[in-house]
Amino acid sequence: MQVQINPADGITLSEALEQHIHDKLEALEKRFGDRLTRIEVHLKDINGPKGGPDKHCKLEARPRGLQPAVAESTTEDAYEGISLSADRLKKVLEKQLGKRGERG
Repeated sequence: MQVQINPADGITLSEALEQHIHDKLEALEKRFGDRLTRIEVHLKDINGPKGGPDKHCKLEARPRGLQPAVAESTTEDAYEGISLSADRLKKVLEKQLGKRGERG
């Protein structure tokens, strides 16, 4: 599975943030294996230096032969947003692909 990270203005992709993304997505890769071709990670800071819950994270999984599965969150912290979006994406994929991966 390929992971494509797309940071927008206001987001600095540090090694620690990139590692956090890969750690969170590793669980999805283990669970759904080769049924996913790619996950795209879109990160952006909605309102710049104003602060508040403005870090938007969108995860878009590409299952083979199916429509993309999407999960999003907006939080004060990019790490929290990635974790929350990854949990949401897992639920979406379980519904779409089956809890045990039996469909497909």
